[in-house]
Amino acid sequence: MSSVYHDYSSFSNTTTFADAYNNFSTIEGLNPLEKLWGAYYYYIGNDIFATGLLFFCVHEFLYFGRCLPWAIIDRIPYFNKYKIQEAKIPSNKEQWECLKSVLTSHFLVEAFPIWFFHPLCQKIGIQYQVPFPSIWAMALHIAVFFVCEDAWHYWFHRGLHYGAFYKYIHKQHHRYAAPFGLAAEYAHPVEVMLLGTGTVGIPIIWCLITGQLHLFTVCIWIALRLFQAVDAHSGYEFPWSLHHFLPFWAGADHHDEHHHYFIGSYASSFRWWDFVLGTEAGPGKKEKRESKMKIKAESKKSI
Repeated sequence: MSSVYHDYSSFSNTTTFADAYNNFSTIEGLNPLEKLWGAYYYYIGNDIFATGLLFFCVHEFLYFGRCLPWAIIDRIPYFNKYKIQEAKIPSNKEQWECLKSVLTSHFLVEAFPIWFFHPLCQKIGIQYQVPFPSIWAMALHIAVFFVCEDAWHYWFHRGLHYGAFYKYIHKQHHRYAAPFGLAAEYAHPVEVMLLGTGTVGIPIIWCLITGQLHLFTVCIWIALRLFQAVDAHSGYEFPWSLHHFLPFWAGADHHDEHHHYFIGSYASSFRWWDFVLGTEAGPGKKEKRESKMKIKAESKKSI
């Protein structure tokens, strides 16, 4: 029996998922998502299997579901004017080769740890019972995860551009100088595990420190992180792109320059690490840095 809820004494016999949902509908104070969540775990009856199946399916559905619109846009000439590297539209062959590689990675690299995530949750105290935490608590946790993951990604991504790390690991991800949605998770298995640790490991550390985290919050965080990664690799810049409204947001233009020039713009979600440390990519940013350095050097000489 699932431990998603503490008292099943009032539940009727269950043979279908609809029956399970109706049972949770009798509990006062649960919203529709909480009822679905509870019914899912209750119907499956094995929490380890339920969490593994949930996270694997959520990852596959959201990743490829978010990639699909970009693949369609790549085939529609109207959108070429929004393409950052307009002359470099991925071919069907490139899309297909990338898809096969990503699927191989998902099933042979990422699937294994996903199926063992629930026992870890139980050990460190990540909750999965209903009801969920408040929206504000989940929003705070996700905001912290975005900031911390961005720092993790910046430093480890930057490290992967040095010597043998680039040659034998990160070079695979740079096969496409003009990225496209599917290429977000096209990477060497070592890179997948290293950078993926920032996505999964930071919530784990947060729970170990605070003792407060819900598995549903982790689901939302992973969904948003997937959307961010795919959109950053889309290769398109629109007037309504998020960074026009949130200047510190990285977006596709930030990461596209990283692929184009093979160096700089290492952060995942935000621009501040690259701005402060002078690692923004692109010739314009390079000239700006050199101009600042020249002014600084001249000011020192005049002292």
